[in-house]
Amino acid sequence: MPMSRAVIATESGARVMNRLCKHWAHKLEVEQGEEQSRVAFEGGSCVMRVEPGKLLVAIEALDDEVLDRLEGVVDSHLQRMAGDEELAIVWEN
Repeated sequence: MPMSRAVIATESGARVMNRLCKHWAHKLEVEQGEEQSRVAFEGGSCVMRVEPGKLLVAIEALDDEVLDRLEGVVDSHLQRMAGDEELAIVWEN
């Protein structure tokens, strides 16, 4: 299964992760914790973990096409949930 990871520098990691999980919980299966959360998508999943000064995000998908789509979905939603803070998200395979 293809996988991508991103290390996002932010002091708001917990807030962004919590807002995103609450947003997705209406439509997707979400396991939300204080420091780590998991979201199940059709064809893949996203795990987010908060560490001091950063948010770690990992996406796993059934194939490269789904991985590319999920990167875009997660990226745009993280940016939206961050509000005024602009997140620098670089996906690494």
